[in-house]
Amino acid sequence: MGWFWASKSQEEFPKTTTTTSSWGASACPIDHTKLATSSACPIKGQSNADDDIEVLNPLNNMPMAISSEMAPGQKIKLSTERTISSIPRGETDDQGLWEYPSPQQMLNAMLKKGKGDGIPEDAVESMVAVHNFLNEGAWQQILEWENAYTKETKVEPRLKKFTGKPHDLSPKARMYLWLGELFPETFNTIPPFDRHDWTVLRSMGRGKGWEEVRYVIDYYGAPDDEETGMPAFVLDTRPALDNFGNARDRFTHWAYPMWKKAMGEVRED
Repeated sequence: MGWFWASKSQEEFPKTTTTTSSWGASACPIDHTKLATSSACPIKGQSNADDDIEVLNPLNNMPMAISSEMAPGQKIKLSTERTISSIPRGETDDQGLWEYPSPQQMLNAMLKKGKGDGIPEDAVESMVAVHNFLNEGAWQQILEWENAYTKETKVEPRLKKFTGKPHDLSPKARMYLWLGELFPETFNTIPPFDRHDWTVLRSMGRGKGWEEVRYVIDYYGAPDDEETGMPAFVLDTRPALDNFGNARDRFTHWAYPMWKKAMGEVRED
């Protein structure tokens, strides 16, 4: 997940995401029956030897340009339209919003990375839709974390850059897997299918610059929605434990709802 290109357009991305807390499951509107491959983002967070001859964008470790032409041997013509996200890019409004790849660009990128074998061409558009859906959900959860700071400064956060780490378990994910081995009835025993680190710009006040805050996002599969039968996902989004402020925010985020419940401010259904 978390795969963007830069865009200067200000077009809104449709609000199709519903999220709850950092562990809230988001039912996906896309039919996954044709997606037989791994859900992990096809782009690695770091370049490999093959990328050394390319110019990579330092904001996302992606090649500066991915072709929109049909791949050799491709049978189905895919859309080259790219969707504009709702996520502000860079430090100023004139840098616009992050832009998602088109289905054709995603297929070309996967083929370039050797991850396109066995992927049905007619499933790529659904994969892109799922990808975009999850990124919008992750950003909404970041906005919830940043809400107190946004109220104080009256300036919305922005996304500076991101890095995909699909093969690197976060300390929290590793801890839950360890607990799952000991208490499989209580804790998760399946690792996240993807991880991303997003560098978010938090305003220090209008005209006073930005503070960089690293967020870690673990992407988990969840049981299918009981009513619709559609696949669901759980996004565990939180500030990285890089400093005392982030640790305090995580503790407050966890402890405050428990305090309200203990004080009788939250009614049991």
